[in-house]
Amino acid sequence: MKFTHTQNKFSRLSSLKFIGLGLLLITIAGISSCKKSYLDIIPDNVATLDNAFANRNEAEKYLFTCYSYLPQEGHPDKNPGFNGGDELWIYWPFQTDYFFLDPYNIARGLQNKANPYLNYWDSFDGRSLWQGIRTCNIFLENVEKVPDLQPYEKARWIAEAKFLKAYFHWYLFRMYGPIPIQDKNLDITASPEQVKVSRQPVDSVVNYITRLIDDAAAGDDNTGLPSRITSAATELGRITKVAALSIKARVLVTAASPLFNGNTELGGMKNKNGQALFNTQYDAAKWTRAVDACKAAIDLAEANGVILYHFNPGVINVDDATKTQMNIRNAVCEKWNSELIWGSTASANPTFWLQLFACPQLDQNNINLDLKGQMAPTLKMAELFYTKNGVPIEEDKTWDYANRFKLRPTPSGDPNLQADYQTVGLHVDREPRFYADIAFDGAKFFMKNGNFNIQSKAEQYSGKKQSRLYSITGYYTKKLVNWNLVATSTNVTVESYPWPIIRLTDLYLLYAEALNESGRSAEALPYLNQIRDRAGLKSIESSWSTYSKNPGKYTSVSGLREIIQQERGIELAFEASRFYDLRRWKTAPQVMSTPIYGWDINQTSFEDFNKRVLLFSPKFTGPRDYFWPIKEYDLQINPNLVQNPGW
Repeated sequence: MKFTHTQNKFSRLSSLKFIGLGLLLITIAGISSCKKSYLDIIPDNVATLDNAFANRNEAEKYLFTCYSYLPQEGHPDKNPGFNGGDELWIYWPFQTDYFFLDPYNIARGLQNKANPYLNYWDSFDGRSLWQGIRTCNIFLENVEKVPDLQPYEKARWIAEAKFLKAYFHWYLFRMYGPIPIQDKNLDITASPEQVKVSRQPVDSVVNYITRLIDDAAAGDDNTGLPSRITSAATELGRITKVAALSIKARVLVTAASPLFNGNTELGGMKNKNGQALFNTQYDAAKWTRAVDACKAAIDLAEANGVILYHFNPGVINVDDATKTQMNIRNAVCEKWNSELIWGSTASANPTFWLQLFACPQLDQNNINLDLKGQMAPTLKMAELFYTKNGVPIEEDKTWDYANRFKLRPTPSGDPNLQADYQTVGLHVDREPRFYADIAFDGAKFFMKNGNFNIQSKAEQYSGKKQSRLYSITGYYTKKLVNWNLVATSTNVTVESYPWPIIRLTDLYLLYAEALNESGRSAEALPYLNQIRDRAGLKSIESSWSTYSKNPGKYTSVSGLREIIQQERGIELAFEASRFYDLRRWKTAPQVMSTPIYGWDINQTSFEDFNKRVLLFSPKFTGPRDYFWPIKEYDLQINPNLVQNPGW
């Protein structure tokens, strides 16, 4: 769907603080003629559950109510993975142009237990995931009452509700660690003691989630979930077997990771009755289980036509460098592309605001304040990407690491940089994913309607000109902007795309990680190399052997682990993955406690602009910051719940 937004209407919106869902929906309803996604349908006012399941149409509405509790994972202020970590930064104090301040406060170390930010346990953005689970249970308890529902359709709907129940448990587990299991709703006559549930051990929660997913994914296409969506007009965004098995793979890789597998740091976390919630003994079998789950998901995905995306420019002539960049960008931004396994349609325009928040001013002749350009990659992310030789910048023996912050002229004929310009060495001779994902002063920004030059020193059209709507680091998140976006001085047309909850590249990386941790490192390399080939890089074996100061790094489990983690950080940069990856690897206390730097965006000259500026010194404290706190009030209501360590 393309969403056209006029300047005069947007100017009213940009002056508001969006602090509640009601205000947001009322405001957007007034400026948009788009309908809500069919998965957001809420049942009509029904007096009883009997009415809700009186016929197929009412029951289908109730199923879509189960879907409506899915978090809006493609929204910059509703998914902590975007602005709650160290990938992106924002100017501060942040007084306008936001919906919720929650992720920005988390990034600045302000999470608290009195009124937790992004509190999906109780309610955030109108969503309590426990209520979502309860709604799924109600559906499963009542769907047999529907008189005009065909058996094959009933089987599919039951499978969808089971998967959604599993997914809501998974989402809470990833945020809060060991959680209660709500397999059935408590009866209205339940005693006060029955209502006071306890948290379940990590292994029990994981086994419950994966068992539910297995139930949902069982059978063939005629007895449960379809393997692929065939009715694109009415069903895109609904669950498939491929999506279910892929999420199961993600759950099991997470469960096998250091945060949950043999974590002695959390050995003291116990229920009030003394039951341990973390198994402190490392279990290699968890990685074997993850390997099997990843392989099953990959096999089913590939059997159903899911392949790595490659850009087709159509009638537009583009050079090879641009094609490679678009292989990377459009693997995320092209709607329902060949790589997408499950895309979020949790609102009618799931990535509309994400793109406006990410995109800078592209055209000096068409300035439009709808393009905020405020989602600013940090300098540490710019340093994460490889050199053009496919190895880390500090390892490449042919790349000038020591002088990476020194100013230099842009090389003649470089397709990624503006001619006759100046930039720092850090921006020269980098891999295609760097130029595909990040824009900066002196970079080019390819769109369907032109190849734009980014000039972002102070007072330039892409740079800071006022107290809002600018990048605090001097970098812009090019990767998240669909190439069909068109801006004039009076309106912006945005082609929203489903947010990729999981895509094939992610699944390949999970599989490679699980193989390596299982001692099968050589089997991991082909999957990593497919990703690198699509990104215009040579194989790991060739790149490390030829260019790295540590040529044998990939031959050991620990060395390949480091490579896989960096590959994952690069390939999934700005896709809300790093936030949780650093936690499950238990590297967050080191990585996320390093300073946040940017360029001196208040300067007008090349020399002054291209100087590092310290923006913030974060502190990730383990084990406290691995998980969200449970709200203090909830612990008072239910004394059987124990708080997460450190809170």
